[in-house]
Amino acid sequence: MKKLLAVLAVIFIVCAAGTAFAAEPIKIGYLAALTGDYAQYGITEVNMAKMVVGDLNAKGGVLGRKIELIPYDTKTRNEDAVNAVRRMIESDKVCVIIGANSSGINIATAPIVAKGTTPQISTVGTNPLVTVDNKGKVRPYSFRICFTDPYQGSLAADLAFKDLKKHKAAILYNVGSDYAQGLREFFTKSYTKLGGKIVADEGFRETDVDFRAQLTKVKDSGADVLFLPGMGKDMALAIKQAQELGLKVTIIGGDGYAEFMNEIAGSAMKGTYWINHTYLGDPGMAPIFARYKQVYKDDCKEFVNGTMAYDATYWVVDAIKRAGKAEGPAIAKALTETKGLKLNHATLTIDPATHNPLNKAGIILKVGDDLKTRFYKKVEPK
Repeated sequence: MKKLLAVLAVIFIVCAAGTAFAAEPIKIGYLAALTGDYAQYGITEVNMAKMVVGDLNAKGGVLGRKIELIPYDTKTRNEDAVNAVRRMIESDKVCVIIGANSSGINIATAPIVAKGTTPQISTVGTNPLVTVDNKGKVRPYSFRICFTDPYQGSLAADLAFKDLKKHKAAILYNVGSDYAQGLREFFTKSYTKLGGKIVADEGFRETDVDFRAQLTKVKDSGADVLFLPGMGKDMALAIKQAQELGLKVTIIGGDGYAEFMNEIAGSAMKGTYWINHTYLGDPGMAPIFARYKQVYKDDCKEFVNGTMAYDATYWVVDAIKRAGKAEGPAIAKALTETKGLKLNHATLTIDPATHNPLNKAGIILKVGDDLKTRFYKKVEPK
């Protein structure tokens, strides 16, 4: 009898331990700029991911377990991002990381996630080196949900040269930004191949806020279009200062557009064009934006980042389900094998050779007189 009771006790302990283990949450890291000049992007992304996790947990979570979202602030600095990723992997024991909203940061963290066998998905990191190294070899644990700069640069060049008939371009860019450097390079290649001429190519440093000297050179160059491969505050200040200098050029920017730029640049934003991943009026996102407003009592102003964060979170959940377990290598394999996944802003198929989405369309937006972005055109990859 004593032996029977002992056996039953062991069985009870094992079962209890198994139940406790099964009840442990699946930990997902989120890397974003939550303070500093780019905080608007990151806060929106984390808010959207929290909303998704909350909704999923209310329905029982994933694989019978709740999800725990663990966000970290990059402070828009590579060193802070690297340290945050180390803590996520070594201390928090996350199985996957979403973010960051920056090419440079994703490039910096790529070796860390590879060593920790923890997949990382960039939301809007468009530089090719986010997912492949300098030799063109795919980074095994780095992924992205967005298009890349070669495509984005070609869209901007086509818009300037073909659609708007602007044949003399100037560029103003941050010399310390991987994103800006890459997008500038690919715009230049595409634009000059079409027959356009780069008449001014002006750089500035990360901390600069006065671009009048560079813009004066742009004005003197005779450029009829100004390309801004930057993000948020820098571009808004440049656009405002261009207007103050009486610079009469069409302005085109990449996917670094943010609605808060209107607060800085004001009326100077009117008539500007932006290459992007989605648009505010996308019918597929309407119920998501309505849900965001219900949860946070505010509009999803940085709608691009919100969209990419929402769909990236669901992509991660889909991969965990297909993997059948919350372990980095299995999740990375499932992400690589993603094919025909219907998300809200796109249908996602991943190229195993690059970890980039295949056939991702680009959206061109134009800012109207009311400072609201309007859908201009959608461009499918050729």
